[in-house]
Amino acid sequence: MRQAGRYLPEYRAIRAGTDFLTLCKTPALAAEVTVQPVDILGVDAAIVFADILLVPEAMGSNLRFVKGDGPVFDPPIRSTTDAASLIRPDVERSLGYVFETIAEVRRVLDGRVPVIGFAGTPWTVAAYVVEGGTSKHYPSLLGWSHSDPAGLAGVLEKIADTSRDYLLGQIDAGAQALQVFDTWGGLLDAERFRAIALPALLRMIDGLRDKVPLIYYGQGTNHLLPILRELPIDVLSVDWRVPLDQVRQAVGPDIALQGNLDPTALLAPPAQIDRAVAKVVEAGRGGAHVVNLGHGILPMTPVEHARAFIDGAKRHGVQASA
Repeated sequence: MRQAGRYLPEYRAIRAGTDFLTLCKTPALAAEVTVQPVDILGVDAAIVFADILLVPEAMGSNLRFVKGDGPVFDPPIRSTTDAASLIRPDVERSLGYVFETIAEVRRVLDGRVPVIGFAGTPWTVAAYVVEGGTSKHYPSLLGWSHSDPAGLAGVLEKIADTSRDYLLGQIDAGAQALQVFDTWGGLLDAERFRAIALPALLRMIDGLRDKVPLIYYGQGTNHLLPILRELPIDVLSVDWRVPLDQVRQAVGPDIALQGNLDPTALLAPPAQIDRAVAKVVEAGRGGAHVVNLGHGILPMTPVEHARAFIDGAKRHGVQASA
């Protein structure tokens, strides 16, 4: 969960000389920061360094990152008329730098650990494109979903088609698993998630599971577990708000779970981190479990604390499987 980032001095050194989008679009640099957590922390997989918002940029939306404000889309997409500007690009031409990064990471790692590619779900990507950036309440997106759900569905379908092309390109480049991030799926209740977000999500991931393992991550989506258990995925990744044993009861034994330590737990002393990891491992019993955070690692996390989490996950995981 956001393996490469500002908590690593090595990452900050590279970022000091380039902006975020340039880093994403420079395969040699993106590959370098992708591999950093493998070398420094000893994680069991490398997550390619990229951003979920590269997809709408490739579709024609004007993306920029503003210090203090994060991603900005100007103008936003807030009507079917606006949506006409969104194209289905040739992903090899428009997003090929991500594919080059994956290929370079595979070359550098030389089989040490697998490489995970990713994309945002159509609903989550649309949240940024429609709002024009981040938001506390997402009024434009949610308002559109009420007033013109068919019009919004057209936008979600466009994002789904390009995202699927993009994920297939990642597989061709060497990604050995894929994760889809639904950061804002929890904005919807179960009925509206099924009606509005789910069709485009299924359209995006159609057939991908047949090619590589597929992971779905949802934030604030615990009320959606009866729906998420039906997804054609291999791994369900959840945030930290519900213990994994309760998630397991809701989804059954056949799907692997991923998570779900609260990222703020890594701000505690290493001994407390170890106890927290042991608790997560114990809660994850009863089926396959990928030990992970329940959201991205925080920038102020000490590196030695991140390493304590990884070491604890490996140690307690071995004990749990013995």
